[in-house]
Amino acid sequence: MKFIVDKAETRGYFDHGWLKTFHTFSFADYYNPQRVHFGALRVLNDDTVAPGEGFGMHPHNNMEVVSIPLQGYLRHGDSVKNESTITPGEIQVMSTGTGMFHSEYNASMSEVLKFLQIWIVPKVKNTKPEYHNYDIRPLLKHNELCTFISPEGGKAPAHLLQDAWFSMGTFDAGRHVTYRMNKKNTGVYIFVLEGNIDVQGKTLSRRDAIGVWDVEQVEIQSVSNSSILLIEVPVA
Repeated sequence: MKFIVDKAETRGYFDHGWLKTFHTFSFADYYNPQRVHFGALRVLNDDTVAPGEGFGMHPHNNMEVVSIPLQGYLRHGDSVKNESTITPGEIQVMSTGTGMFHSEYNASMSEVLKFLQIWIVPKVKNTKPEYHNYDIRPLLKHNELCTFISPEGGKAPAHLLQDAWFSMGTFDAGRHVTYRMNKKNTGVYIFVLEGNIDVQGKTLSRRDAIGVWDVEQVEIQSVSNSSILLIEVPVA
């Protein structure tokens, strides 16, 4: 087994007033040569957006973009005529392919928006841009891991143009779960949303993360009530 631990306090951080953002991997003005990516996982930004504020229309191409609201209301608009608002329990998935412009705003004028923006490098380029929202609340079961994104043709409701699996779970203290890799030459990046967990003997707290690879399965123990996000991607 191989692993890397990324503690919450080692992330890049910027306070733009309207936006407070943590970068797990090198992004924008944050560059750490030791933290550029985890396999095909290129970006994991932890954003807090002030009421009524947001990111204006800006371009993306050849990247799979997943947005996961943690609190509040995330409003999306783009150059291919999509417009919608999602809230916790829903996710947004974009395949930007040949290129698209989009905006992301806090739809509330009174409540802050907290969300994760995650980029995955696709295995094919220059595809037709696509955008989808998914309600994953029916899949979420307490004390179980729920897989809500898988490669195209999988059983999960959402898919990416990559051999990538996203799973999420909320666990009571003392619970144990085994995560089994879906494919050879992949690794899983485990991000602690809330609480404290133990992964293969490594203790992690809120917003800490661990990347594990060269292993068939990973043992996770919930030390306190906790919520976790797992992202399995190719690492070789």
